[in-house]
Amino acid sequence: MQGLLKDWRRTNYANQCNPEIAGNDITVMGWVHEIRDFGGIMFVIIRDVTGRVQITAPSKKVDEKIMEELREFRKESVVAIKGTVQEAPKAPNGVEVLPKEVKVLNLANQPLPMDPTEKVKAGIDTRLDSRFIDMRKENVSAIFKIKGQMFHTIRDFFYDNGFYEINTPKLVASATEGGTELFPIAYFDREAFLGQSPQLYKQMMMAGGMDKVFEIGQIFRAEEHDTLRHLNEAVSIDAEASFADDEDVMQILNDMLVHVITDINDKCADELEILGHELEVPEEKFPHVTYDEAVDIVNAHGVEMPWGEDLSREAEKALGDEMGGFYFLTRWPSAIKPFYVMPVDGDEKYAHAFDLMYNNLELSSGATRVHQHDLLVKQIQERGLNPEGFGTYLKAFEYGMPPHAGWGVGAERLTMVMTGSENIRECALFPRDRHRLTP
Repeated sequence: MQGLLKDWRRTNYANQCNPEIAGNDITVMGWVHEIRDFGGIMFVIIRDVTGRVQITAPSKKVDEKIMEELREFRKESVVAIKGTVQEAPKAPNGVEVLPKEVKVLNLANQPLPMDPTEKVKAGIDTRLDSRFIDMRKENVSAIFKIKGQMFHTIRDFFYDNGFYEINTPKLVASATEGGTELFPIAYFDREAFLGQSPQLYKQMMMAGGMDKVFEIGQIFRAEEHDTLRHLNEAVSIDAEASFADDEDVMQILNDMLVHVITDINDKCADELEILGHELEVPEEKFPHVTYDEAVDIVNAHGVEMPWGEDLSREAEKALGDEMGGFYFLTRWPSAIKPFYVMPVDGDEKYAHAFDLMYNNLELSSGATRVHQHDLLVKQIQERGLNPEGFGTYLKAFEYGMPPHAGWGVGAERLTMVMTGSENIRECALFPRDRHRLTP
């Protein structure tokens, strides 16, 4: 049957084709990126996940049947080519392949829904509608190679620091943090919701004695945002540690990010170059600014911010202009933080809570958690919630819950920082926002 591999197998990726293997016979496989036919000579650029390789076919040296087969190629078709490597200083990687055998594995229909060579620019909606082609662009695939390395490095960091990986339910019976920003679903004969956060389950694991846990998983927020930094389905990187407070887990987050940026600079240098993004390794210790100080900074920049309110977009910009880079925003008002956040002893209008910011972008929220059952019930009630809706969660606090703290980081927002992307949709393979549910 046409298009089957049969006994054909790739011997070299594009980035393995270099002058060191000149004279060798190889087999390359990939997509037809470009075709240039000058009559007496043809050039075909083949693209794979690692880069591009040039197929050069002079009519005087290549069998006529192969020339005919090359002329039947269509852009973005999937092909395999056997041939001999020869040096060519002007070609990608300094070599070209003289074809000896050609195999079409799948012809692409024409016209294409978008141009992956970007000679014709496509808008973000067109690109996301045809994400499978958009991903063929090296600058797009570079984002997800960096994101994949980011997850790899984060997992290694957690394992190396004594954390255990957990997986918590994404189908939940009630809100994690209260509020109405939930996606309801039919769960047999009752209503359930998509999980906003693994927060309550992470805390229950502290009662389970696992000491330090992390999770990388999906979260869902039914917020009707329509901005360049919000998604309704995102990946959250969560950590929780027993016998620790907010200062301890801020240091863990600080160390993790320095490690991740160092590692990506080392292992994703090619991808960063493709994106034209310089990733500066931050100072070992991120600056800290208190909420009170932030209010003063924002107001001094001419942006009105009453004490006790969350930061508006304008306030975030003003604070980011002043601080720059990574910094922790600490000692928040208790009233605007979730019920499980520990108030400051003796000054309970403040909480042991923090956000990690990068310029004007919030990356993470964290806190020392309430570990005393009665205080937790009190704070649930003070926020207008019913403790009965948190029955199984509260039960974990009755039988020996250690002091603990933790945080969650938005993976797509962190990817924006790592890649220099300005639209969070660039950092999700198939983004879900208030307008997009396909593909």
